[in-house]
Amino acid sequence: MLTEILPFSFEVDTVAIAGSSLWSLASYLAFSPASDQVTNLLNRWFNFAEGFLYTSKDEFERTRKARESQNAFYASLLSIVPFILFGAFCNWGVELSLGRSWAISMGILACMGCGVYELGRRDGQSSEEE
Repeated sequence: MLTEILPFSFEVDTVAIAGSSLWSLASYLAFSPASDQVTNLLNRWFNFAEGFLYTSKDEFERTRKARESQNAFYASLLSIVPFILFGAFCNWGVELSLGRSWAISMGILACMGCGVYELGRRDGQSSEEE
């Protein structure tokens, strides 16, 4: 169907996309404090940079709540970009060293291990706070 619309054809490597996604999820779980920090930094930068777009101080203050909510949404979306790049690099490294068939298997194992680590880390934080 896509070849009927576009005058050229291209192939999508679904194994690479799946492996990169798994490794991205694993790195996002493993480095969740870093992802929170990246989200906060992006949110602060968006709020700071948007202040220069307004000439009226009243208009700036009137729309503050909506803008900050929108900036938080954009920051959370953009905070996954480094993890996607890192996941693609990890997937490429596993494919290069162990072979293509191991990339998804190792990604699944990494997701499970990092998920268990994140659950334990959060449980440890909640028990320290009590």
